[in-house]
Amino acid sequence: MSPRPTLVAELAPQPLQHATALPARYYTEASMAALDRRLIFDPGWQLIAHLCQLRQPGDHVVADLAGLPTIAVHGEDGEIRVLHNVCRHRAGPIASCDGLAARSLRCRYHGWTYGLDGVLRSAPEMGQAPDFAVADVRLPQLRVRIWQGMVFACVGEPSMSFDELVQGIDERIGGERGLADYGHHHRVSYDVACNWKVYVDNYLEGYHVPHIHPGLNRLLDYRSYVTETARWYSYQWSPLESGDGLYGDGDALYYWLWPNTMLNILPGRLQTNRVVPVGVDRCRVVFDFYYRRDDSGEARARRDADLAFSDEVQLEDLTICEDVQRGLASGSYVAGRLNPLRENAVHHFQELLRATYRDAWAPDGA
Repeated sequence: MSPRPTLVAELAPQPLQHATALPARYYTEASMAALDRRLIFDPGWQLIAHLCQLRQPGDHVVADLAGLPTIAVHGEDGEIRVLHNVCRHRAGPIASCDGLAARSLRCRYHGWTYGLDGVLRSAPEMGQAPDFAVADVRLPQLRVRIWQGMVFACVGEPSMSFDELVQGIDERIGGERGLADYGHHHRVSYDVACNWKVYVDNYLEGYHVPHIHPGLNRLLDYRSYVTETARWYSYQWSPLESGDGLYGDGDALYYWLWPNTMLNILPGRLQTNRVVPVGVDRCRVVFDFYYRRDDSGEARARRDADLAFSDEVQLEDLTICEDVQRGLASGSYVAGRLNPLRENAVHHFQELLRATYRDAWAPDGA
């Protein structure tokens, strides 16, 4: 893309009451994939894991940060590090999957082995290589913040401090709703034929719930559904009508954190979503489930019911998101008006996108 007059008009700030959606080009043009990684993901704080996955030295979790393979590892010194999961020899993977209690990190391509701190320990048959010092080689390390038991990392220079990102959330979810003391980890991933922003747009509004999610619509009180925005996040809230068989009494609280993290908080359960761009028209949505530590038969039954219900809802979302991507790519779509009552969080997200693209093309505000 180049800064043409049309783009300047498209990226101008829009008041909620008269806002239109972001034009199709930002979801379909091939150049957007690299642009979004450089402007949005590399300077953003991205969720990696929960501490219940990294309890002891050597425990590690792999994650894709918008194209950068990473590995979060519990070091021998107790520190949680997030390292590039790319061997410094010839770019092989240090780890292909999550693991427990590893004593070292070994590239499966040629066997170069790193300590849990990312420093190279051994390189087979490199002893005769001139001027090669094993200890001089180390895996690049990312900035890390641990918050509410969750590990976040930033690839580049952060576009905001982590405290700015989550300002005000602790007050809302503190006390019994705190998220640090969870376990029973379970992961489900979905590959979706849509741009990552299509999936985020869909997540940020309950406007579609009565039309796409019949089961979820029975669970939530749509008339009382509230959506609020902050500087770098938004949240949706609704009373639950689930009965004792699923979540019991309480409410549903859905947080989105710039750029691609979702926290779905229900009584006794935390579900996190990471939306990972794979290409301009593809993304992977990674769901991690965490529950209060309870191995009773009743708790296991609720977890099974939760997983089944979540899969039902996600398949409904994925289907409509792929349909929307086809519509955006069709050449037919002209950006339509947003609903000020129900799509204020979509507007908030798209205004953050507009500001990001606008600042990149015209840093002086011209």
